[in-house]
Amino acid sequence: MPLVPNIRLDQPAQPMPEPEDVEIQQGDDIPEYDDKGAIIRITHGDGSVTVSLDGSPLVEPENKHPKGFYDNLVDDIDEMELGRISDDLLRGVEEDLRSREEWVQERAQGIRLLGLKMEVPGIQGAADGAPVEGMSKVRHPLLQEAVLRFQANARAELLPTDGPVKIRNDNNSANLNEDTLANALEKDLNHYLTATASEYYPDTDRMLFMLGFGGTAFKKVYFCPLRNRPVSESVDADDLIVNNSTTDLRNAKRITHRTYMRPSVVKRLQILGVYRDTDLATPLAPKYDAVQLEKNQQQGLSAGTMRPDDRDREIYEIYCELDIKGFEHRYNGKETGLEIPYRVTIDVSSRRILSIVRNYTEDEDNELPDAKTTFVKYTFVPGMGFYDIGLLHILGNTTNAVTAAWRELLDAGMYACFPGFLIADTGARQNTNIFRVPPGGGALVKTGGLPINQAIMPLPYKEPSQALMELVENMAQTGMRVGGTAEQAVGEGVQNAPVGTTLALIDQATKVMNSVHKRMHAAQAEEFRLLVECFRENPQSFWQRNGKPAYQWDEQTFLQALEDCELTPQADPNTASQVQRLMKLAALKQLQAASPTMYDPIAIDSAVIKALGFSNPEQFMAPPNAQAAPPPEMQKMQAESQAKTKMADAKMLDAQTKAELAKAKAMEIQAKAAEMGARLQMDTQKHMRPEDNTIDMVKARATMLDAQTRAKQVEMKRGEIALTDANAQEDRHSREKLELLQLAKEVLLHPNMAPVAEPIVKSAEQSGESGNA
Repeated sequence: MPLVPNIRLDQPAQPMPEPEDVEIQQGDDIPEYDDKGAIIRITHGDGSVTVSLDGSPLVEPENKHPKGFYDNLVDDIDEMELGRISDDLLRGVEEDLRSREEWVQERAQGIRLLGLKMEVPGIQGAADGAPVEGMSKVRHPLLQEAVLRFQANARAELLPTDGPVKIRNDNNSANLNEDTLANALEKDLNHYLTATASEYYPDTDRMLFMLGFGGTAFKKVYFCPLRNRPVSESVDADDLIVNNSTTDLRNAKRITHRTYMRPSVVKRLQILGVYRDTDLATPLAPKYDAVQLEKNQQQGLSAGTMRPDDRDREIYEIYCELDIKGFEHRYNGKETGLEIPYRVTIDVSSRRILSIVRNYTEDEDNELPDAKTTFVKYTFVPGMGFYDIGLLHILGNTTNAVTAAWRELLDAGMYACFPGFLIADTGARQNTNIFRVPPGGGALVKTGGLPINQAIMPLPYKEPSQALMELVENMAQTGMRVGGTAEQAVGEGVQNAPVGTTLALIDQATKVMNSVHKRMHAAQAEEFRLLVECFRENPQSFWQRNGKPAYQWDEQTFLQALEDCELTPQADPNTASQVQRLMKLAALKQLQAASPTMYDPIAIDSAVIKALGFSNPEQFMAPPNAQAAPPPEMQKMQAESQAKTKMADAKMLDAQTKAELAKAKAMEIQAKAAEMGARLQMDTQKHMRPEDNTIDMVKARATMLDAQTRAKQVEMKRGEIALTDANAQEDRHSREKLELLQLAKEVLLHPNMAPVAEPIVKSAEQSGESGNA
C-alpha cells in the first residue's frame, strides 16, 4: 500500500514511553511503535510531532523484505516529482504523435487499398457513393495478393511445424553429454514456443502480414508477470510511438508502447505489485488515430463503446532516460546529473504514473548504464528514416492506377449495356424518363407526333478500349514483377536445361525476396537472443509447464546449456521459399545424373523427400537387400558397362606400355647415331686428305643431327599414341616401328658409315619384324 502524505504538527506533545533497551538522549526523536513493530508516531527533540493519519508506518519495519533492483520505485518518489515526470513525458509523446501524422494518414490509405471491405456500386446521393448511380467501386487485388503471398511464404520459412529454433554449437570438441544437452534444449525450447507459449505462432503470423504491408513490425520480448514466463509478442508499428526523426531504436530519445488493457488486467497487476496500488479515474473515450479508425472500419467495428465501465484503459509504457530526484546517478561517489534509462508506465486518462522501473542491468549501477533491449525491429526494405518500406510503398501507386483503370473499364461496359439517351421535349409528357425494356417486352413512349427515332437519341458511348485493357495488364505485370517475385515462375521446367542456367534463373527470380528473408532471419535471431536473456533471469519458467521434458533440467544445468549453445532460427537464410529450395534440389539432381559416381544418390533423394514435406524419407526407400539386387535387365547393363570399362582400361595400359618401349628404342638409336658420328669423325681424320676432311666432317655432322632429329620425332609420336583411343593405338604403333626401321636405314647413306652402322640396322630390322609379328 502506498504511503499517504504525513503531517508534522509543530506543537509540544507529551513524551511517549520509550522502550527499555533504548537510551534516549536529550534532543533525540522519540518513536512510538504499534504491535507489529512499525513506527506510527515520532516526537522530535524540538517538541514537534510527526504522525500517520491512516495508520501506515512512518518507517518501514526492519523485517520487511528489501526492494529488488527491478522493483517498482513509485512509492519511494515524491508526488511532486512524479507529477513533473508524468507531465513532461506525456508532452513528449504528444509531440512524437504529431511528428508522424503524415505517416499515419498514408498507412490508413494503404489499409483501404487492400480492399478487405465489401463495397457495393455507388448510389447517387449517398455519403460514400460514386457521383453517378451504378459506378463501380472495385479495387484491384495487386497489393493484397503481394501481401498474402509474402505472409504465406514467410510463415512457411520462419514458423515450421516442428518449431522455429535450432541449436548451433561451434565447439568441435563437444562430448556426448554436451550433444545430449544441446538436443534436449532444442527440443524443449521448440515445445515451449509451440505448446507452452501457444500465442507465439498466431501472433507472429499476424505480424508477418503487417510487415509485408507496411514494411515495419516489432517484437517485444519480456517477462510477463501475469503468465509468469518469458513472452515474445508482436507490436504493430502504429502502436510503437517514436519521433519521426529517430534513426533506430537504440538512438531513440523516447520509445512509447501504446496498449489498451481491461480494467481487470490493470487491477491484477496492482495486486501483484507490478503497478502502483492507487485509485484511477474512469477511463476516458480513447482518441483513435486514422490507422485505428481505418482498421475498425475495414472490420466493420465501431470505434468505441458508450459505457465507461466497458472501456479499456489506454496505457503508455515509455522507455526513456530520466534524472529522478532521490535516485540521482553517481559516478565515483559524486552526482553527475546524467539521465539514466527507466521504464515508466502511465495511465493516460488519469495521467498518473503506475510504475517506474530501472531499465539497465544491475552490473552497470555504478557505471554509465545503457538501456536494455526490449524490442526487435523486423524490416522489409530499409527506408530513409525510422519507418521502413513495405509493399504499400512499392505497389501503392500502381494499385491506385490499376484500380482506376478497372473502374473505367467496368463503367464503360455498364454504359455500353445500359446506354443513356436524349428525349425531345415534345415527348416528355409522360410519367418517367427511365426506360428499361425487358427481353421480349415493350414500353409505351409518347413522342408528341414525332417519329420515335427523332424523339429519342441514344448517347454515343463506346465499348471498353482494347488499348486500356492492355495498359492495365502491363501495369499489373510490372507490379507483380516488383512486389510478387516470390511466387513467379522462372522457366518452363525444361528437363535437360543446364545446371548453371537453372541456378541463374533462381537467383534472378528470387533476388528481392532473398534480401528480405535475410533481414527477417537476422531479426528472429535477435529475438531468440533476448528470449535467452529472459530465461537466464527466470530459469524455472522454461520447464515448469512442460509435462514431458526431454531432459530433467535444473538451474545449473540449464544455464550451462544456454552458455554452451547458441539459439538460431531453423530457417535457412540463403533459401527464401519452398520453390527456390526445390529448384536447388533439381539442380543437384542434374549434377548427380551428369556424374553419378561422384554423388550419393540416397542422400540426395532423402533431401528431396524431406523438402517435399515428408519427415521420414527412409519409409520410401527399398530394403538394403532389395537395393543390393537390382532387376536382371539392370544387372546385365551394369555388367556390360563394367566389361567395356575394363577392356578400355586394358587397351590404354597396353598402348602406354608400347609407347614406353618405342621411347626406349628411340633413345637407343639416338645414342648409336651419336656414337657413329664420333667414330666417323675419327676415321675421316685418319684416312682422308686434309682438304676432304672438312667436307666429310660437315656431311657426317649433318647426318648425325638428322638422326637425332628423327629420334626426337619418334619420341613426340609416342606422346600422340598415348592420347589416341585404345583401338587405333596398335595400328599407329606398328607404323611408328616401320618409320623407326626406315630411320635406322637412312643412317647408312654415307658410305664411310656402313661398317659401323650395319649392326644397328640389323637390330632395327629385328625390332620391326617382331613388331609386325
